[in-house]
Amino acid sequence: MRYFLDISYKGTSFHGWQRQPNAYTVQEALENAIKVLLQEEVQVTASGRTDTGVHALQQIVHFDTVLSLNQDFTYKLNHILPETIVANHLYEVSNEAHSRFDAISRSYEYHIHISKDPFVNRQSYLVKPKLNLERLNSAAAYLIGKQDFCSFSKVHTSVAHFECDITEARWEQVGNKIVFYVTANRFLRGMVRALVGTMLEIGIGKQEVSWMREILEAKDRKAAGRAVDPEGLFLTKVVYPVSVLGTQIV
Repeated sequence: MRYFLDISYKGTSFHGWQRQPNAYTVQEALENAIKVLLQEEVQVTASGRTDTGVHALQQIVHFDTVLSLNQDFTYKLNHILPETIVANHLYEVSNEAHSRFDAISRSYEYHIHISKDPFVNRQSYLVKPKLNLERLNSAAAYLIGKQDFCSFSKVHTSVAHFECDITEARWEQVGNKIVFYVTANRFLRGMVRALVGTMLEIGIGKQEVSWMREILEAKDRKAAGRAVDPEGLFLTKVVYPVSVLGTQIV
């Protein structure tokens, strides 16, 4: 039987999502906990891989088991998982459902604080120069639509194409914090952090807003700004067709 599991995690203590031979990852911690609970080897597949230090308010994974799971599963799993991971909901889905390939959109947030704040340490990125919110949103407007984002992708990555369809890209300020919200059908490796780093150069007045158009047309990672640090990045939502998500158990 196949299940979708909705989880959240604080990425600070993990070397990203994907299991690695010499590093502690979210996948390893989750698989180990499920193995203890079900007493069988289970491999989990995520909607997308997050890098070292990146957090997830909602990550969806799928796994197969010979057992029929009930509402006690997430309760018991949370007693085994480390405190930095929580299991939220479990769904029974068809054997063909896939957490990565069936997702129709993903949303991220990048959190920035603009003055020193000890309570957001390693969950937000400090930017000291004054940021112009209007310039940031003007730059973000260039991102909307289906286009080639090669200039914002890590260089060594194996993908069939660099086209993404961004349906939301906006900046908002609330008190001491500025947040970038972005939603798309797919994201390239390192894409959100590269987008944010580039727009920050526009927000502080180092580059003109039209620079975003030039970067997109260049289709060259060297044309864009640097990628910002991972601690401010959150995967916040993964959306599936109703027909895929199946039945929520708990």
